[in-house]
Parts: sequence; structure tokens; C-alpha cells
Amino acid sequence: MKLTPKKLQFVECASEMFGNGTVINKQQTRDAAERAGVPFPTWFRKNCSVGYNQYQLPDLDGTSAPAPIPAPVSAPVAQEAAVMNLIASNMDVQNLVPDTFDGFVAWGNHVPLKKIVKSGLFYPVFVTGLSGNGKTLMIEQIHAELKKELIRVNITIETDEDDLLGGFRLVNGETKFVPGPVIEAMERGCTLLLDECDLGSNKLLALQPVLEGKGVFLKKVNKWVTPKPGFNVMATANTKGKGSEDGSFIGTNILNDAFLERFAVTLEQPYPTSAIEKKIVLGSMNKYNATDKEFADKLVMWAEVIRKTFYDGGIDEVISTRRLDHIVKAFAIFGDRMTSIEMCVNRFDEDTKASFLDLYTKIDAGVSMDTVEGVVPDADDPFAEDIKF
Repeated sequence: MKLTPKKLQFVECASEMFGNGTVINKQQTRDAAERAGVPFPTWFRKNCSVGYNQYQLPDLDGTSAPAPIPAPVSAPVAQEAAVMNLIASNMDVQNLVPDTFDGFVAWGNHVPLKKIVKSGLFYPVFVTGLSGNGKTLMIEQIHAELKKELIRVNITIETDEDDLLGGFRLVNGETKFVPGPVIEAMERGCTLLLDECDLGSNKLLALQPVLEGKGVFLKKVNKWVTPKPGFNVMATANTKGKGSEDGSFIGTNILNDAFLERFAVTLEQPYPTSAIEKKIVLGSMNKYNATDKEFADKLVMWAEVIRKTFYDGGIDEVISTRRLDHIVKAFAIFGDRMTSIEMCVNRFDEDTKASFLDLYTKIDAGVSMDTVEGVVPDADDPFAEDIKF
């Protein structure tokens, strides 16, 4: 067998650990790859298999003994091997710990969520709140801090049992059962994040036994999967699973009560306070090398006035923390305050956009909070045109 430098590096390291031409298993293969500092050698498992979970190292000096003849296996073991032969996965070679986000500020439900993750207990959590207030990022950064793996699945109306638990796929010309993200999370003992959970349908009921912390039976391959210690489920949503009454979140659905009841706690995530949000904005500015403390103060004040008007029912749109981050990034690129704001509020209708821009112009000019509070007009108000800034 012709070996590339990296393949030879793995074989030499494995031979040093276990002996030249030795038959090793999957775990020993992984250990040798880590010690050699090379990726998991899928080529080795594919080309050097001499039996179920048995792989013979290439003979480097011609002195190794021939591979042993596999001993007969009992019916249950043979059945398990047959099932495993149907299953394909490449997740075992991936590191699923989220990357650290520079400038992240811990706030809100960070403390209780971190305690839940750190406990290692199975304790499903449902996190709800308006769009762009840091629900998903917070969960990701807690796992990054604790160096715990996280599998994030974005839920849509089309998400079904096949997407979640797994299904048959064509792998290297063979039909294999590829485990879904739920099974991967269970078998790795990591956290499963169901993102935008309220966009799903009643097909999410396939997760009922999973949300009870029990195993799940894979009907397609006749296999029972038991979760490893550390496995947990978290969900994020813009609603509490009862749909969007005001129509702000088109596509959200009313989730089955039996599904929602299996989440032990529901945490409500608001927008951050002005003090916290200023830290977040400054953190983003530092990350993008565009620090401007005065601009940060005015952006936070601007967002606060708009949110107050939104909560009072005066407008239907709001400036999220995520939108402020978009503005900061635009500011880092273009170097102009009004340009960055205008580009990032173009997503709103013309009346709302004009109101938001006019409001920021007044704040930027130094108008006091008492003067500008509540000045954003309601687009549905017939007298809105008479309201002057």
C-alpha cells in the first residue's frame, strides 16, 4: 500500500504503540491518530478492515504475522454487527464544541443555563424571547466556555422524524442509515439545541421519549439507542409555542401541549438593559476595530427609545441587539454613522425607516431623552403625519 506522509505518520505512530502489523480496533485507531497529530484515518478503516471493528496496520518491515482469522460470533453479536454495517456516520471525527465569540457579554439567563449545563443532568429547557436578543448565542457561548459539545438543529415546518432521528442515504455507492442529530447528541452525551423550535409541526412529537430522558427505538434499523450521561435538550423560540398573536413571527406554530410539557423549565429572555447593551455594543466595536464610545452610547439610547415605543404599542417594529451588531459591523466597513444605520434599517418599510432615521438624527444632535421619548409615530395612526419630531 502506497502511503502519503500523513498516512505514514499515523502508521508509524500506531505501530510504535501497538506493534508492527498489529490488528487494532476503532478506539485504538482514534488514540493513535490523536497521538500522531493527524485527522482520524477513515482510509485505514475502509482499506484495512479484517473483521468487525478490527483493522490491521500495514506491515512496515515485512516481519508481521498474518491477520488472525476472525472467530465465529454468536447470533446476537452477528445481528449487532449487521445493524452496525447498515449505519454510516462521520460525526465521530468532528469536534462539536462551539467557537468562542469575541466580545460576548454574559447576562440574562446565562447563570441558570450555565448551572444546568454544568450539572450534567438531563433537564430540558425552553428559552423564549423576541428575535435577536441573544438566546442562541448565549447557549453556544456557555458550551464554548465549558468545552461541552453542542449540536444545533434549525427547526422548520418541514422538519420530520427522518431529519431528526436519521434515515437511509447513499454513502459511497451503498445505502446506509445515517443517524440524525438527535441520535448523534444522545450517543455523544452532548447537548441538542432545537433552534427556532416554534417553527416546527406536530412531527416534533417523534421526540417525546427523547424529551423524557429515555432511549429511542430506531424502527428503520431495529436498534435501541440509550442516551449517554451528559445528554440534554434545549430549545429556543420567539413564542411560547402558542403561535404569534400579533403576526410578528409569521410561520410560528401552536405546539402540542404534551411536547411543551416535557420541557422542565421555560426561561424568558428580554432585551438587555442599557448598561449591558452598551457593553455588548462596545465589545462588537472592539472586535471589528471600530471603537467609538459616543456612537455606542447613542445607538443604545436610540434602540431604547424605539423599544419603549414598541412595548407601548406605538410601532410594530423594533431594533434588536443583533441589529445593533449589524450596524457596528457596517460602521467598521464604511466608517460613517448614518450610512451604517441607514443600510441596516432598509429592511423596514419606508415610514418606519424614515422615523427611525429621523429619531437617530435628533439623538445624534444631542436632543435629551425626555424630548425624544415616545416620538416614533404609529404607522396605523391616522394622525401620524401630524406628529412632528
